[in-house]
Amino acid sequence: MTVPRILVFAGSARKDALSKRVARAAHAALLEAGGQATLIDLADYHAPLYNGDLEAAEGVPRVITALLEQIAAHDGLLIASPEYNGSMTPLVVNTLDWCSRVFAPPAAVSGLALLANKPVAIVGSSPGALGGLRALFHLRDLLGNLGMIVIPQQLAVGKSNEAVTPEGKLVDERQHQAMLGVAQALVAVATKLKS
Repeated sequence: MTVPRILVFAGSARKDALSKRVARAAHAALLEAGGQATLIDLADYHAPLYNGDLEAAEGVPRVITALLEQIAAHDGLLIASPEYNGSMTPLVVNTLDWCSRVFAPPAAVSGLALLANKPVAIVGSSPGALGGLRALFHLRDLLGNLGMIVIPQQLAVGKSNEAVTPEGKLVDERQHQAMLGVAQALVAVATKLKS
């Protein structure tokens, strides 16, 4: 049986973002769950605000096609989302807007077709008690509208500034086990879809 490859990223480009800590914890949990995992930083895939006229005039930013190449090379995604004003970040929305529009080289397939039926897990982060839970509702809807298979297991890490070390270790063993449960579910779904 081939081990599924999972692409992991946080929904913030900020260097010391709490969601990056949570993404590191998710990355470690995926490895523990028997998957292969690649952790990337969306700061390396910075694109302008999506605008159809800009796309027509200048084409698709190379960073977006590079990100789609990463997505195509993986069997699933895990997104660690912070919460901005009760919702997901503009960075996540803009990144997915670009990705859903463009064609992914070398295959003549749209980004939307590339995302469709790709399994994805979501986890939240916030210095508040809810752990970004409100953002996860919106993110789940968006990913579902893109045709992705959003697994039901999720985790909202409240007080992430205390709950996760800068290196990405969950302090509380119950939260670690919950993250591991999310990782195991994603690995299981990705494995079934891969075979």
